Amino acid sequence: MPRYEYRVVPAPERGKKAKGAKGTSGRFAVALQDVMNEMGAAGWEYQRTDTLPCQERVGLTGKQTTFQHMLVFRREMAAEAVSDEEVAGLLTAPQPEGAADEAVQAEEPAEDPAPAEPKRDAVAAARDAAAALSARAREGKAPALGPATSGHAEKPASKTDFAAE
Repeated sequence: MPRYEYRVVPAPERGKKAKGAKGTSGRFAVALQDVMNEMGAAGWEYQRTDTLPCQERVGLTGKQTTFQHMLVFRREMAAEAVSDEEVAGLLTAPQPEGAADEAVQAEEPAEDPAPAEPKRDAVAAARDAAAALSARAREGKAPALGPATSGHAEKPASKTDFAAE
């Protein structure tokens, strides 16, 4: 069964000036023709045009729905580009860290345990490096915190006293 990849591009909103193109519709047709020819030259096959709603921000808190016109193209992917194993790997749910270690150990052959040690050490080193770069706090005891203090000995009486400090 062939596999396809898709590309969605916005339809042109304005026409292009061209020799022999008169009026708005003629110029718009030239702009659309240019987009279609560019995509066709790159191997993309035109499928359809969709008009889809899109929420845009208006001001600080407002939202407005506008409609965007999109051109949908597709082309067949090369057979060697994606294998069934890669697709199956993408569709499986990610495993927790402990399950990943068990999966690595299960894949290792039982008769030759010596070469497996450096591989497991490399995996552990990569996990440790990723944990060090993570923004998450390490598991374990929480840091000891002292009493909450303001940092100033006395509270300033006015804004001028605060500015002087």
